[in-house]
Amino acid sequence: MKGLYMLLFSALAFTTQAQNKFNLLIGTYTNTCPSKGIYVYEFNAASGEFKFKNSSEGVISPSYLSVSADNKFIYAVNENGDQSAVSAFGYNAKSGKVTFLNTNKALGADPCHLINDDKNVIVANYSGGNIVVFKKKADGSITEVQQLIQHEGKGPKAARQEKAHVHMVMFSPDKKFVLSNDLGLDKVFIYKYNPNSKNEMLTLKGSVDVKPGSGPRHLTFSKDGKFVYLIQELDATLTTFSYDKNGSLKKIAETNILAKDFKGGTGAAAIKISPDGKFLYVTDRVDANNITVYKILKNGAIELVEQQSTLGKGPRDFAIDPTGNYLLVGHQYTNNIVIFKRDKTTGKLTDTGKRIELCSPVGLVFTK
Repeated sequence: MKGLYMLLFSALAFTTQAQNKFNLLIGTYTNTCPSKGIYVYEFNAASGEFKFKNSSEGVISPSYLSVSADNKFIYAVNENGDQSAVSAFGYNAKSGKVTFLNTNKALGADPCHLINDDKNVIVANYSGGNIVVFKKKADGSITEVQQLIQHEGKGPKAARQEKAHVHMVMFSPDKKFVLSNDLGLDKVFIYKYNPNSKNEMLTLKGSVDVKPGSGPRHLTFSKDGKFVYLIQELDATLTTFSYDKNGSLKKIAETNILAKDFKGGTGAAAIKISPDGKFLYVTDRVDANNITVYKILKNGAIELVEQQSTLGKGPRDFAIDPTGNYLLVGHQYTNNIVIFKRDKTTGKLTDTGKRIELCSPVGLVFTK
């Protein structure tokens, strides 16, 4: 009987240990310092320890990544001006090996965000001001662009809003719609999603305007799907919308992530919600270089918890591990990822002192 208990205990310990280990995928810029492109680290969500597993070879600026639902493929934008592309890779989670499959032109300069499902890869081209859709092939590779949607117009801030600048694409929780933020037009577009269509995967349902000159960048859905939180890059506005299953957004609140006494440049960046849905995190760059923590109330309202330095320059993206124990911030300009411990009860962050030193990290994704 003692042996049986020991066997069960060992199995439980192994299962717990396995559940605490995840792969951290990191997309980087390759034009500012030596980088191989995509990096894979093993991350222990119980201890905050990490170790290098593998990397791609010679991939040009795969800044943002999207992993397939079956964890077998990685899709990356290749952010390279007019020569920009989108690439597909095979991915072995156990070894961390990343195998190049193919690449196709983005048909728009500087792709900056992408999503995928079992049929399509959908990409936001920032400088191109458009959205493009690639079909997936059976082997995980991608076709040439099958649909291109061009946004037109401009905003009041001539330096940054001289034309359309599509900054993000995001599935609604039920995958019936795709939302897209346009920094140049101060709009969030809602597209009906038709995954099986040959060349009309996205059809416009409508759009909502946000504050002129605010520059919508990234958004995230509440865990129950009833609310959307949008961060605006140019003036640090944080907007809360209600969302219904018909794909309609309605603005219900607006605040600003800047401290009252703050003076200097702002460039709000990433916005994420903790795995338990209780806390909202937002990073800001340029002179701010901080992260703001909000508690999410039952009615979707947010309540400020704290704001603190990310301890680096250019916190372009961050990721919370699936257990919610740690929050990792990638710094584009100080070339590292700072690992913070998360208090699951308060949402507050504490520096662990641990750093992943890496050239120009931009996009962070956890996988199994």
